[in-house]
Amino acid sequence: MPQPAPGPAPTAAQQMNPATTLVLAVACGMTVANLYYAQPLLELVAHSFGVGQGAATTVVTLTQAGYALGLLFVLPLGDLVENRRLATRTLLVTATALLLAAVSPVFGLFLAASVLVGTTSVVAQVLVPLAAHLAPAELRGSIVGRVMSGLLLGILLARTVSSLVADLLGWRAIYLLSAVLMIGLSLVLRRLLPTRTPEHRAGYRALLASLVTLARQEPVLRRRALCQATMFGSFTAFWTAIAYELVDEHHFGQVQIALFALVGAGGAAAAPVAGRLADRGHGRSASGAALLLAACSFALAAAGRHSVLLLALAAVLLDFAVQGHQVMSQHEIYALRGDARARINTVYMTTVFAGGAASSAATGALHAAYGWTGVCTLGTALPLLGLLLWARGQWSRAVDVPSGAAARAAAR
Repeated sequence: MPQPAPGPAPTAAQQMNPATTLVLAVACGMTVANLYYAQPLLELVAHSFGVGQGAATTVVTLTQAGYALGLLFVLPLGDLVENRRLATRTLLVTATALLLAAVSPVFGLFLAASVLVGTTSVVAQVLVPLAAHLAPAELRGSIVGRVMSGLLLGILLARTVSSLVADLLGWRAIYLLSAVLMIGLSLVLRRLLPTRTPEHRAGYRALLASLVTLARQEPVLRRRALCQATMFGSFTAFWTAIAYELVDEHHFGQVQIALFALVGAGGAAAAPVAGRLADRGHGRSASGAALLLAACSFALAAAGRHSVLLLALAAVLLDFAVQGHQVMSQHEIYALRGDARARINTVYMTTVFAGGAASSAATGALHAAYGWTGVCTLGTALPLLGLLLWARGQWSRAVDVPSGAAARAAAR
């Protein structure tokens, strides 16, 4: 199949001006929110379909597994297909999947729709590398940080919005509402985004094969991906289990759960701060501090399980650490290969969400067997494992960076 010729470089009007940055931030937040609407609704979903808590938790696992599939098989198209067209058409499929989830009469169909919702919500990760492409190199960290702020607010506010909508209209209504928003978002992006046709001329199969080559040649990419996988696993463990804890221990209703979820939005402030730190060359050292903060926040959550205030503080600290580490990681990996940012993002985010899916599955089993203590043990151990990986990377950086550069030179 012949490939279109590369499009012209973005003009000055198409660069990352404030309006374009805002559009990308809002789009990322609205799209990624689809992955998290179900988390505070698991009790309602379980009751609606007549399944247990453990079975209901698989909704989160399968949605994240679907997202990992989308990252692996859809996101690489960002280096092959014109980015605006890829994003807008994928959003229409997302809307279809959300409508199917809203009207599913049986649990099995709802799970299948959840996988498709996850797979197509990868649009958020198509847009982040697009922001990196359009941004001037000296401002890339801060601009990606602003776009990530929108994405992170989408993650953190999704639980509040879904809880409030469920309380007013029932849990299915959030899927109907989001389907309408995805259609509207597709139209807005088509009108406002600049076109960007990648320079990559090889076919889709070669594109997928190159993912293994990238992962092998780039030790920084491997370490960043694995460290963020431990962070996201910790994040997923907390927000998957906290609704059960708030209901069982503190007797919260849906509105109270929604209000609690709002506290996590404070973590979105980490994105622009982390972006500025990365632009100033402090990303590596600050990443270690973020990993340690995540472990400490879960220790606080374990010690303060009987206090809503301490649980809320733990949520803010955890989200701040996870989102800050994410921005600093993306700043570093996007600088590795300007011609392969979508594929680099594929390797990175597939690893991250595979870690999240594995953590959500483990969280369901641990919560059923050991309650909140088991969840907190997992949540503390994961970022500590990431901290060990970070320390190893600091120790071996003098060896890994030259070898990675040599590998890239050989590849060219």
